[in-house]
Amino acid sequence: MARARRVTDDPGRHLPVSKRAAWLLGYAVLTFLSFPHPVGERVVDLGTPLAFLAPAAFWIGVRGLPPRRAALLGFLAGLAAHSLVLHWIYVVTVTYGHAWAPLGVVAVVTLAAYIALFGGLLGAASAALSPAARGLAGPFVLAALWTAVEWLRSFVFTGFPWATLGYALHADVWLRALAPFGGVYALSLAAGLGGASLAAAHGREYRAAAAGALALAALHALGALAAASGPPRTAGAVTVAALQGNIDQGAKWSPEWAERTLAIYEELTRTAASRGAKLVVWPETAVPGSPDADRSLLERLDALARTSGVTLVVGAVGLDGYDPVSRAAGHLHYYDSAYVLHPARGLVDRYDKTHLVPFGEYVPFRAFLGRFFSAVARGIASADVAPGAAPRSVALPDLPTAGVELPVGIPICYELLFPDLMRHFAGDGARALLAITNDAWYGRTGAPHQFLVMTALRSAESGRWTARAANTGVSALIDGEGNVRAQTRIFERGLVVGELELAAPDAPPTFYVRHGDWLPMLCAAAAAAAGAFAFRARRAGARA
Repeated sequence: MARARRVTDDPGRHLPVSKRAAWLLGYAVLTFLSFPHPVGERVVDLGTPLAFLAPAAFWIGVRGLPPRRAALLGFLAGLAAHSLVLHWIYVVTVTYGHAWAPLGVVAVVTLAAYIALFGGLLGAASAALSPAARGLAGPFVLAALWTAVEWLRSFVFTGFPWATLGYALHADVWLRALAPFGGVYALSLAAGLGGASLAAAHGREYRAAAAGALALAALHALGALAAASGPPRTAGAVTVAALQGNIDQGAKWSPEWAERTLAIYEELTRTAASRGAKLVVWPETAVPGSPDADRSLLERLDALARTSGVTLVVGAVGLDGYDPVSRAAGHLHYYDSAYVLHPARGLVDRYDKTHLVPFGEYVPFRAFLGRFFSAVARGIASADVAPGAAPRSVALPDLPTAGVELPVGIPICYELLFPDLMRHFAGDGARALLAITNDAWYGRTGAPHQFLVMTALRSAESGRWTARAANTGVSALIDGEGNVRAQTRIFERGLVVGELELAAPDAPPTFYVRHGDWLPMLCAAAAAAAGAFAFRARRAGARA
């Protein structure tokens, strides 16, 4: 009888409503501040230590509540947190999508509500696991739960893993060194472990707090050992240029700007060639048209590659079902594509984006929702954009120092959010990544800087250097450990030129590339086992 009372009694139940609300509001603010944001001419990045404080505030705020109430408060806290983080959705929908301003607010809150569902799940599960989440095991159970819930957000309802808390710890070099083994979820586990330990200390469970702190120190030690082994093995390098045309999103698809846009990128390409670049990367949909439909456009790009003596990777609109000679159109399919043009061989390949943006490039459940919504990215196509077959490597022929062929991955924008998708580029033999994106949608918000962090984690997970070309920033050169070696400023025309080191062709892929999301799956299994223990503990308490 006495033991049952000790299991079920939780001092968190007596936390005043005002203090509980303050903790959950603190979680929302701390989550927002955990990610990079521009302040004037600077970018403020407070992820360490705030990434540990945010989950602590969440768990203190919901501790001691029954599952239903914890789910409600977890949802509301998540709604507040991610409405702040995703404020840039308003810029996408209103400034560039030309939606009515109140609909822009609705868009922000709706997307935040999707993420908040997982906050509700986290709150309910934390409450349901209460008997198992106390004592020495407590920090480990809660950290596993946090990681599992963040992983679920990467694929449930097509997934939207923006602001996964692990990204907030990108500047922690030792924790980032764990990314080749566990992906960004290794960093999420560390954030959850630190937060759960702080919450335990707040609840005066000092032994549990100490155990969690020791485990977090052990993760740092493992990362330090991994970092000490040196960077991923490389063999050779190619001089690459990532171009940034700084084309205003409002004018990007205007016919009046088409010639001017091409002229800007042609001039940047010649500048890159004069600085020694042999591989030149243009951003996503840099070309306001389709080389598949416009023969003169294809010939113009081909001539540019030939006269400049560079291999071009050009973002443009892919099109299937159209014959440019007869101008006969069948059943048209539009793609967000990257074209590869060789100076001697012309067009050698086209990669089509595989993971599309819901409501941005296509409308889910169009038969029903299409009556109420249209896709925001209307410049690409008047209808939904079609997905490519699968992420794959693309062979670039005859590049100096790269051998006969250089296999690369060319992830396009939204694909960079999904670590399990991105690992397939390296898994298919890519020795480097050429990321193309259009971050002009986000305006002067924290989104471009947060997206750069995600790209850097993809480099760290795969051990591949990345050249990132963005329409208006942040364009960058990133090494195989996730360090940004060079970058542009946003809303400025320019380019980044540097040596893109290539993964050795005989170097084995990283553990994460080979095995994917094994860590969050293990965390989900551990949380489920803890749930079974908590259920048995409650039944035993009820019988007692």
